[in-house]
Amino acid sequence: QLQLVESGGGSVQPGGSLSLSCVVSGFTLNHYAIGWFRQAPGKAREGVSCITSSDFSTTYVDSVKGRFTISRDIAKNTVYLQMNSLKPEDTAVYYCAARALRICTRYDSDYGWWGQGTQVTVSS
Repeated sequence: QLQLVESGGGSVQPGGSLSLSCVVSGFTLNHYAIGWFRQAPGKAREGVSCITSSDFSTTYVDSVKGRFTISRDIAKNTVYLQMNSLKPEDTAVYYCAARALRICTRYDSDYGWWGQGTQVTVSS
């Protein structure tokens, strides 16, 4: 049974940092692309970042480039999202998701397995 569990959310002031973790079980990261998505109240879910299993390449939505970094630890079966210089507009529930193909896409409908989400709040 494929399972993803996020952790690391919380409340921070603007300019602060958080590190999200996504622990996967039931499959290995070698064969699945993993994406991070977020959904703010009243808004559609948005693809934030993704890491492939083919060549470990990464993608980011423009609004987080230079501030967020996605990485993975194969031995721990964990994908991370390091978030720096956080802004109030980063406030959302963050989800990790798995795609049973090695290449990333930004469409949430392409991902078949999802975590329960973790809340990130950026406020002064």
